[in-house]
Formats: sequence, structure tokens, C-alpha cells
Amino acid sequence: MFDSDCASKALGIELVDLGAGHAQTTLTVTEAMVNGYGITHGGYVFLVADTTFALACNSYEDSAVAARADIRYLRPTRVGDVLVATATERSRFGRNGLYDVTVTVGEQVVAEFRGDSRTIPAPPNR
Repeated sequence: MFDSDCASKALGIELVDLGAGHAQTTLTVTEAMVNGYGITHGGYVFLVADTTFALACNSYEDSAVAARADIRYLRPTRVGDVLVATATERSRFGRNGLYDVTVTVGEQVVAEFRGDSRTIPAPPNR
């Protein structure tokens, strides 16, 4: 799935680790990603968490999409910061899954994301 994810790759998201129900990615914040306050626009933090969630819930043979997702921003980040997003599966049952993604910069947690997944029929190119 990540091989075909043009949006994530264009932004510089890199896959670090992938396993059953688990994924880790990184994103380095660039000048194009900050808002008028000089901090990372929340959409980019959400995007790296969402990409990592997608990788984790698609780490099985079933294709999955997001049914719901939300995020809590805890600390601001700035140009040059390396966001590390780590997704962990909390539960998987029937067509549903529940995943938590923690986004850090160094030792500091900057955001917590939770996503619900739903399996779908495999797309034709998968």
C-alpha cells in the first residue's frame, strides 16, 4: 500500500518499521509545513499519524480504511523537528480494528491519535 501512496511520499514520510498490527514512520518538518505562528500546521501532524495508522491496519492480508479518527495535540513542533509516529493495534474483531498512534519528537510526546479501521474488499491493484 505504501508503495502506491504518492501523497505521503511527496511529503517525505518514511517507513521505519512494519509488522502485524504495528507501524512506525518519520516526517521531518519543513518550512512549507509551518503556520503563521511558526509551528507545524496540525494537518501535517495528523497526516503522519494517519499514514502510520493506515500502514498498521493494512499490515494483514485484508484491505482496510479509516472509519473514524481523532487526534489530541499536546505540544507544538517546528521546522527541522523529526516527527516519529508509532502505531499500535489495540483490538481487531470482525471487520473492525482499533489503533493508537503516538507522535513524538525525541522523548517528547507531541500528539496522540486514535483510529478505527474497517476492512473492505481488496482493491483491484492489490
